[in-house]
Amino acid sequence: MWRVMRTLADLRVLLADVRFRRLFAVRVTSQCADGIFQVALTSYVLFDPQRQPDARAIAVALAAVLLPFSVLGPFTGVFLDRWSRRQILLVCNLVRLLPLAGVAAAIAASRDDWVLFSLVIAAFSINRFFLAGLSAALPHVVDPAELVLANSLTPTSGTLAFMAGLGLGAGARAFVPFADTDVVIVALAGATYLAAAALTARVPLRELGPDFISGTPPVGAALRSVIRNLRAGIVHLRQRPTATHALAAIAAHRFCYGLSTVATILLYRSYFHRPHDTDAALTGLSVAVLVSGVGFLVAAVITPVATARSSPQSWIVCLLAFAALSETFPGGLYTQPGLLVAAFFLGIASQGVKICVDTLVQTSVDDEFRGRVFAWYDVGFNVVFVAAAAVGALIIPDTGKSYAVLALVAAGYAATAAWYWRAERLRTAELAPAG
Repeated sequence: MWRVMRTLADLRVLLADVRFRRLFAVRVTSQCADGIFQVALTSYVLFDPQRQPDARAIAVALAAVLLPFSVLGPFTGVFLDRWSRRQILLVCNLVRLLPLAGVAAAIAASRDDWVLFSLVIAAFSINRFFLAGLSAALPHVVDPAELVLANSLTPTSGTLAFMAGLGLGAGARAFVPFADTDVVIVALAGATYLAAAALTARVPLRELGPDFISGTPPVGAALRSVIRNLRAGIVHLRQRPTATHALAAIAAHRFCYGLSTVATILLYRSYFHRPHDTDAALTGLSVAVLVSGVGFLVAAVITPVATARSSPQSWIVCLLAFAALSETFPGGLYTQPGLLVAAFFLGIASQGVKICVDTLVQTSVDDEFRGRVFAWYDVGFNVVFVAAAAVGALIIPDTGKSYAVLALVAAGYAATAAWYWRAERLRTAELAPAG
């Protein structure tokens, strides 16, 4: 309990700075809208009684949503390093109202084809660009000594806002007296994005960087040299093994997490509930997501304490090993209570790893390359997650229950923990003075 109080006190310290407070308000409002929008999509695409999605269908949906920005992501990093990040956040919140309006129209027309997925692709591509901008902007609104704390609280607060959006969306489905409830939920998400845009307008134009902005070439010239810029970003990253190792570790984690996510959706859709009992299945999955969100909150509380006593690298190793154990037990029981406990522990591990990796990347990468690195970071998140879903389409049964897949996920977490521990140990040994 005292740690929760300490976390709230730390958040109040950060919020005392008006610069952080403005960016924090933008994040939580926008990610609340993300949660509301996600409810509508999940309800319409995966939990409609007329559809019976299997692992392949889930993989296709994830690929349609995540892969397009994975192709464009490194190119957008050039913009994050040249354009006002405040303007990027503002425009993103406004522009994504257009695909949301199209999604509402497609749902109203009962469309489930390339039109709907194209609109969803546009909405989520804008959203990933927005989140990359938030990560690149954060070091401009907190002191370096508070960066670990800010990285533990702001993404976690955003995730909790996303969970709150899920709750609002689920509540709308239950109480909105209209036939097209999903259309109403999309409209509610659009109104919340508009509120986030209004909050973004309060941030001064140059407050969020980038630092390397005066004397930069025009956007057209930057685009013509985009390959050279991207290569420079990769070279910069390779010269910083701390960031490289951290990104590799979180990529492996995302693969394991992706397999687990597909299996969990199928378990609630086809194993714990009858195929046509979609309301109960969606409710059960929502509870699992909320429980995982509580784990995210716990990670935000304990990660600053753990890293202060050891290091972010050591904490990453512990969390990955912890994830391997929680997947095995109680996840291997294949009961709803056991899965909820596993979701809670996996939430702690997932968010704790992300907090540490964010900090390691931000503190070991120069600001003029930070946008490009975080764009690559986001690409890794998406591509690896979709790759895991594609593998899941081949090996996960329609019920989601597979002891072999469970063993693969647990072994993946354990192997990643062992590799990262060894890689960081060798790096530290190379830096140690001879003698």
